[in-house]
Amino acid sequence: MDDKKSIYEAIGGIDKIDELVDRFYDLMALEPKLEELRAMHPQDLSESREKLKFFLTGWMGGPDIYSPKYGHPMLRARHLPYKISVTERNQWLVCMYQAMEDCGIDGNIAKQLEKSFFNTADWMRSQPN
Repeated sequence: MDDKKSIYEAIGGIDKIDELVDRFYDLMALEPKLEELRAMHPQDLSESREKLKFFLTGWMGGPDIYSPKYGHPMLRARHLPYKISVTERNQWLVCMYQAMEDCGIDGNIAKQLEKSFFNTADWMRSQPN
């Protein structure tokens, strides 16, 4: 990856973010092993999809489209109402890592994203186990 390129640019911009997030939520809805994660979300995933797409766009170095619509992300504060344990964290990661693989995000970019996703997902935990 060119050091001057953001991850957002390197993966293909908004089209790849859309593909990634759609695959993530499709997997979450289809895989029985992700039932605890799915149960934390509303039945209609439209707003969840939009929020994650908007958030990831800015988080990966693209334009900030999340904050103007939803305010500061405040990830930890927004997730505190949910009981997120190692189980839910791991389910989120399994789902995101599979979505990345399915969308062709691999190599050094995937490794960098996996590390960042793990750190962020672990920080969201509100339950010890």
